Amino acid sequence: MSRRARFLEVLGIADEWVLRRAPALPEAVEPSAMAGLADPSAEVTAVHEDAASREAAQAAVTLAAVADARVNEAQAEAAPSAWSAQADMDAAAPAPAPAPAEVAVARMPPEPVAADTSTREAVIARLDWAALEQRVCGCTDCQLCDGRTQTVFGVGDRQAEWMLVGEAPGENEDKQGEPFVGQAGKLLDNMLAAVGLARGRNVFIANVLKCRPPGNRNPEPEEVAQCEPYLRRQIALIQPKLIVVLGRFAAQSLLRTTTPIGKLRGTVHSYEGIPVVVTYHPAYLLRTLSDKARAWEDLCLAREVHARAGAKA
Repeated sequence: MSRRARFLEVLGIADEWVLRRAPALPEAVEPSAMAGLADPSAEVTAVHEDAASREAAQAAVTLAAVADARVNEAQAEAAPSAWSAQADMDAAAPAPAPAPAEVAVARMPPEPVAADTSTREAVIARLDWAALEQRVCGCTDCQLCDGRTQTVFGVGDRQAEWMLVGEAPGENEDKQGEPFVGQAGKLLDNMLAAVGLARGRNVFIANVLKCRPPGNRNPEPEEVAQCEPYLRRQIALIQPKLIVVLGRFAAQSLLRTTTPIGKLRGTVHSYEGIPVVVTYHPAYLLRTLSDKARAWEDLCLAREVHARAGAKA
């Protein structure tokens, strides 16, 4: 075996590679590189260097794989502790604050309890005569208090068997503080005298409203609602055997109806068990003289009803 063959065998090269034809080199190749390719020793050196490069690259790949494996093992070992630490942090962390809407609901005060609408009426229903008159005198529960001169509580016998209920004070009543004064009052006094009654002796006279509506207009429903407990208490304190209602508005308010006064007349009605007779208002009779005869019929009916009520008592 020649020296060249033994040298190649030592290097681990079984077959000898011989360059048959020199490849075409670019113009940038140096002449010294051309000489190396032509020289057999230079060829062997190049082959050795190429093998060494491959071994070094393989070693580098192996080292990189080993390093990656160790990194993965380290991360795998650290992962449980990291998860545990995160869990500890989550457990130790305070509970998340509720959303703004939840806070608003939690801090919202309870809904106010609706006021008992019967409280005022219950208080008035327990008043005696003195307390009732004082409360009416200082009442400011509706807008009528702004334009009144004084309230008109009522006048007469507080133990009378007859009670007369009118509509509301007029201008003269507002000034004097007494119901049915002036020309209408004089006519009413004459009507009472015809059935044996007299103001201040055996009859009590009151109105649905205790204050004068501006311009003598019809009372508003809210005004009636505010004054009605006063009239109801007056009736309860007097306990009359008969109520005579004067005028359309008073009749419709007391009886809670919209029936015209012409159809309410001539019939005995009832208010909380007390018989009620309806007739015309004295002011209306001053304007409509022809209805005075009908008013007299109503008074005769009232007298009969009172007599029957007295007989039952």
